[in-house]
Amino acid sequence: MALFTLLDNHSAFFRENVRPLLNETCDAVQGGIVAVLGEKSAIGLHFCRFVEGAWLTLELTILALAIGLLLALPVALARVSKNPLLRWPAFGYMFYFRGTPLLVQIFLIYYGAGQFSAELRELGLWDGLFREAYFCAVLTLVLNTTAYSAEIIRGGIQNVPHGEIEAARACGMSGSLLYRRIILPKAARIALPAYSNEVVFLFQATSLVSVITLLDLAGVARDVIADTFRTFEVWTFTLLCYVALSYGIFWIFKRLERRLMRHLQRRPAAQPAATAAT
Repeated sequence: MALFTLLDNHSAFFRENVRPLLNETCDAVQGGIVAVLGEKSAIGLHFCRFVEGAWLTLELTILALAIGLLLALPVALARVSKNPLLRWPAFGYMFYFRGTPLLVQIFLIYYGAGQFSAELRELGLWDGLFREAYFCAVLTLVLNTTAYSAEIIRGGIQNVPHGEIEAARACGMSGSLLYRRIILPKAARIALPAYSNEVVFLFQATSLVSVITLLDLAGVARDVIADTFRTFEVWTFTLLCYVALSYGIFWIFKRLERRLMRHLQRRPAAQPAATAAT
């Protein structure tokens, strides 16, 4: 896990205090599972490996989403621009990454970069970057989710009611001020339900990075099956992990959606005043 490796290398407090505590906690939980399920349980014997795989899956998801969302906004603005020099490159980028399988994109970046290793080494982009499966996985996920997120934001921008835009212009707003105060906040509320689906899609799509040697949740499952031959048990447990985490993401976005849409929720009718006693 890249984050834990980074903290181990640069934080003495994490290396000497936090990491041993996490290891002891995981070992204790694993011992309890083994005591309940028995020593032949593949889940119990390898529970800590599944925890590390789930952490890597979430780490890849959060990192790709954070970078992808930052890149998606300018791409979406370029897509709705009237300038063809901005609109058509953005369209071509979104067309390619939305029209090709994510697995092919991973193979293209991870294996295809090796064909240009000499050129990338001269540019200082090979060692520690394109040579590493982690970087290639993050890069591919970022490029993929940027294209989908930009399309979602574009749809949100184009579905902002025209009357609200005209009212803002009548108040003297235009350009960046109009986008910052009216269009983008409204587009964010409109696009949030669709974006929550993209987040879950990306989370589940991280299972594909196991084909380039990363031990995410799916990658750990494949290794455990190779060690124990308990195929049904391991994949069932992995499926349940994905289901639990996916619906956890849905729950978070549902709460966020309710918070942003509170002004549209129907308020309870006021109780009629009690009639005065005659």
